[in-house]
Amino acid sequence: MRSHTASQIGQDTVGKMVTLAGWVDRRRHHGGVVFVDLRDHTGMVQVVLDPEAIGESAELRREFCVQVRGKTVRRPEGAENPDMAGGMVEVEAAELKILSRSEELPFLIEDRITAEELLRLEYRYLDLRRPGMARNLRARSEALRTVRRTLEDLDFWEVETPTLIRSTPEGARDLLVPSRHNPGSFYALPQSPQIYKQLLMVAGVSRYYQMCRCYRDEDFRADRQLEFTQIDIEGSFWGQEDVLATVEKVIMAVVAALRPDQAVGAPFRRLTYSEAMSRYGTDKPDLRFGMEIVELSDVFAETGFRAFAGVLAAGGVVRGINAGPIAVSRARADALIDKARQFGAGGLVWMVAEEGGRLRSPVAKFLSEAELEGVVRRLGGNPGDALLLVADGERTVSEVLGRLRSELGKPDDPGRLEFLWVVDFPMFEERDGEITFLHHPFTSPADTEMMRDRPLQAAARAYDLVLNGVELGSGSVRIHDSDVQRQIFEILGISDEEAEERFGWFIRALRFGTPPHAGFAVGFDRLVAVLRGVASIREIIPFPKTQTGAEPLSRTPASVSNRQLKELGIAVDPRRIKASPPA
Repeated sequence: MRSHTASQIGQDTVGKMVTLAGWVDRRRHHGGVVFVDLRDHTGMVQVVLDPEAIGESAELRREFCVQVRGKTVRRPEGAENPDMAGGMVEVEAAELKILSRSEELPFLIEDRITAEELLRLEYRYLDLRRPGMARNLRARSEALRTVRRTLEDLDFWEVETPTLIRSTPEGARDLLVPSRHNPGSFYALPQSPQIYKQLLMVAGVSRYYQMCRCYRDEDFRADRQLEFTQIDIEGSFWGQEDVLATVEKVIMAVVAALRPDQAVGAPFRRLTYSEAMSRYGTDKPDLRFGMEIVELSDVFAETGFRAFAGVLAAGGVVRGINAGPIAVSRARADALIDKARQFGAGGLVWMVAEEGGRLRSPVAKFLSEAELEGVVRRLGGNPGDALLLVADGERTVSEVLGRLRSELGKPDDPGRLEFLWVVDFPMFEERDGEITFLHHPFTSPADTEMMRDRPLQAAARAYDLVLNGVELGSGSVRIHDSDVQRQIFEILGISDEEAEERFGWFIRALRFGTPPHAGFAVGFDRLVAVLRGVASIREIIPFPKTQTGAEPLSRTPASVSNRQLKELGIAVDPRRIKASPPA
């Protein structure tokens, strides 16, 4: 069907007969000559047709699928197009064959698209023809090859694990699948292959990996989908350092393949969880800019400003960030205060540094000269800088300032890649008065005795990988002792009976000489999205879901017949049925 692709047409094909196939991107009729920009998956090439010799040229419209045979020639002087790869040459067509016609398009196939996303997803097969989307798919494919090649060179085995499994707690809602052969019983689609990859370690597999599909019934955001792909790895006789070193090799290989302009070296920078929270207010900080959170409680230890004094007396803290030279009008100040309240704080104090070390602020008159000087000095305030202070409980202050930092901070070089390991996570956290796990219940504690006696102060042997403020994935050293695993279930309020019912088969496996093991999972879609510089993983996934979990292309999810429901022993409450398919 073709001898060359568009990207192969260049100076070295001048004078040669070539056969091309692709889509009509544009058609122009000038001075008795028809010019066609022919597009394929590799790029674009200009084709010149004589309408008298090739009558079909008059029929051509956008997105007609055609085959062209002709000779590559140099473009006339002054007609070159340096913005197009191969723009110094063109193909003089001798033959044209229309392979398939196109109806009127719902939107133009070009990167400068104005169509709404729902329409693009409804016609996703057309959306994927756009050059930018084609580059995203190609990058995804190259990243997959690179991951596999790197891990196989490190002697990893690619092993598949089941897609229909037993429901296990991993932090999100399960997507359930009813069993026709066992009415009233359900499979769960795996949130991750966690238990099965640990069983592979029990089975004697030394190094495992899988490019696996995972399913989580989570609320939707730009970096979340019901189904996604992760790079899953696990190794026996492994500790944290082994995992981190291996993941760094994989990540650097992918960066080299997709972003050769970026020099990324190992080891990646590290912060403990407590350091990340105290300095950046989040466990996934963007390190491409500063704006660190600064402790100011001691500056106001003797303050007469009641708002701060009351918080400090109640055991709270006062901290702040230097937001830089942002203009703080009255309206902007009110907006910042509203933001802080939305994020959970009781309020926010703003100050603007001026010449001579002075501060402009509605609360300046309530503060002493020493306090004002202390704020400027501690936050490094230069004239014009906006200084934002929050007084509240420690966790609230960190979260509020962290979110303000993320909204206000702007990297000097947005294209720079800043990787970060966040280590030493807490083992548990408290939600609604109950203790729950922070990562998952199969994570090994750093100190078993502390975990048992002071669970909320215990650290886990867990670690996250962050890139430019995006959490790429999580991992941990796993539990390989069945007694420790039972203690964790006990702390989580899972009785022996419930543990036996839900996990007995897994705990039993840990009693048969389980080796120490550890692993990690990288969100593959997120990784490629950040490296491609796109804001949403929907631009990386070929056929994604919308913010409501729908797929406009196939109108999924959809109702099924009563016969199918009857076979499964399921009845649908008519009050739960939506009047129209979800958008």
